[in-house]
Amino acid sequence: MSVKLAVIYYSSYGTNHAMAEIAAEAARAAGAEARLLKVPETAPAEVVAGVEAWQAHARKTAAVPTASIADMEWANAYLFVAPTRFGVMASQMRAFIDTLGGFWAGGGLANKAVSAMTSAQNPHGGQETTLLSFYATAIHWGSIVVAPGFTDPVIFKTGGNPYGYSHTSGKELSADDREAIGHQARRLIEVAAKLNA
Repeated sequence: MSVKLAVIYYSSYGTNHAMAEIAAEAARAAGAEARLLKVPETAPAEVVAGVEAWQAHARKTAAVPTASIADMEWANAYLFVAPTRFGVMASQMRAFIDTLGGFWAGGGLANKAVSAMTSAQNPHGGQETTLLSFYATAIHWGSIVVAPGFTDPVIFKTGGNPYGYSHTSGKELSADDREAIGHQARRLIEVAAKLNA
């Protein structure tokens, strides 16, 4: 069975969107079908409109499809990408996850490979706890957590986070960053393919 990967992201200003795009491209290059999907914005429209960079990114990504239960049913692997907010995932991502109760209760997420990536304004701004909060949810689902671990030297070049790629917002994504994102996506695809064999 081929791997069908849903890359589900939330991004206010573009960092996590860029990470998700790189991951989706790497997954496709590895032979997977991949859907790049955003979660709905839950911040009030006037708040988004009051921050030019936020509003500009919303306009730029208006055509990106919004993740749905149908996408979750289609996929047999998931990569979640969202910024940290006070050490846990952004509320927009949490709100989407909270819509999955019926799908989860029916076993729809069990035994499927899950991985996650994140970003924060500084190197110790809650990235590891944010990724662990994603994985705590995945464990409740009965999903199989596929973290990158220290399985490639590029992990050490990009900050050494074995839980998942994490980026410092405002910094350009370097070649090493892109390779670390690609490595995590490929590892997820490799494990998902074995689970779905």
